This record gives sequence, C-alpha cells and structure tokens, in this order.
Amino acid sequence: MTNEHSGSKRLLLIEDDQELIDLLSMHLQDEGYQVTAAADGEAGLHAFQAGAFGLVILDWMLPSMSGLDVLREIRSRDIRTPVLMLTARSEEADKVLGLELGCDDYMTKPFSVRELAARIKVLRRRIERAEELARIAAGDQILDLGPLKIDHGKRKVEVRGDPVQLTVKEYDLLHTLAARPGRTFSRRQLLDIVWDQDSDIYEHTVNSHINRLRNKVEENPNRPRLILTVWGIGYRFTEDHL
Repeated sequence: MTNEHSGSKRLLLIEDDQELIDLLSMHLQDEGYQVTAAADGEAGLHAFQAGAFGLVILDWMLPSMSGLDVLREIRSRDIRTPVLMLTARSEEADKVLGLELGCDDYMTKPFSVRELAARIKVLRRRIERAEELARIAAGDQILDLGPLKIDHGKRKVEVRGDPVQLTVKEYDLLHTLAARPGRTFSRRQLLDIVWDQDSDIYEHTVNSHINRLRNKVEENPNRPRLILTVWGIGYRFTEDHL
C-alpha cells in the first residue's frame, strides 16, 4: 500500500541528537517542509502510525528501538512512504542491510544539509512519478477523444481512423497528456513521468517531442487543437472533445 499522503511536505524526523534535530528542522522548514521530530525509536514509530507523512528521516542508532526495527515495522505494514536513513554506520554491509530492509536512500554522518535537502526532493519526485504512472495505468484502456483514439492495451493510436506510428517516448508523452484532459503538466513533470530525468537541462527534449507529436496527430500542427501550450508552464490536452 502506498501512503496516500506520500506527496505531502510533512516530514517525520526520528533522531536522538537534539542539536541535529534543531539544525535539520530549521533548514527543512526553510525549504517549506513541516517537520515533526521524535527522539527515540518507539516515539518515532508511534508518531508515524498516528500521522500522515510524505517522508521519514530515520537514524539507525536510537534509544528504546533501533532505526532498523522502526523500518521493519513500517515496511511490515506494506507502507511505501519513502524512508531516508541517517547514520554514522558507513560500512557497505550496513548500507546494503538498510536498503534490503526497505529504506529508499542512505546517508552517513557527517553529511551536508544541502545534499540532504536535494536527496529529499529526488525521493519525493520519484514517489510522485510512480503514483502518476500508476494512476495513468489504472485509467481507461481505450481513450476516444474526438479525432484521436488511443488503445492503451495495444499501445496503438489512430487519428481520424488512420493508424499513426509513434516512438515509445512519443506514445508515453501523448498518453500521459490525453489520459488527463485539461490538466496542465509542466515540462519538469513530463520529464519525470516519461523520461525519469532529474536535470532541467533536458527540458528542451519535451518541446521537441511535442513538436513531433503535433506533426503526427494534429490536422494543422501550426495551430494545434489537441495538444495545447500553456505559456510559461508546459502543456495540456484539450477538453473540447469530452
């Protein structure tokens, strides 16, 4: 089961070093997160069970209950809330053990607060992408949108009754947009969903694929009526044919 609040900016910090709690809480709150802190394993597990968090930052060595035991309890309930482990244990075997038990990332102390914030963003983006793909995959197998018909089970596309040949990425991009008519996707979101890329340097890739798609599915690519540009943001699929 995926935590329904996995996209939330509420973070649970389970750490017994009060100075580190204060430091991380201050920096993460500056990044726009809401931080709940617990100073031992049992309190952290109770807080997790009582709340709804988008991510857990978990120390390994904790009073009352180790971070590994907290992680086991979280994963035993089949909850996929991302967990980032912070620990002084830097041996490769320890890292492998943490990852095998279900943590999503692993940082050793001492660490950079800026790197931690960056890793949190990547983890949240990864979970949001997986959820978006799951929602799209669970949608209708056949989309009938005016002149455009998409048979998702067969990954086939027709425009005004004629088959259209698309590359894998062109198809994934088209289906992502067409499965959510009216929803605006930023280029960043489309990169995360279709390409799984983390660098803004690739945003031009979305533009070039949109142009090729329009040449294949639009009656007049210079005046698109299906795949619309939302200036300054990204793209959306028209609602006119619903």
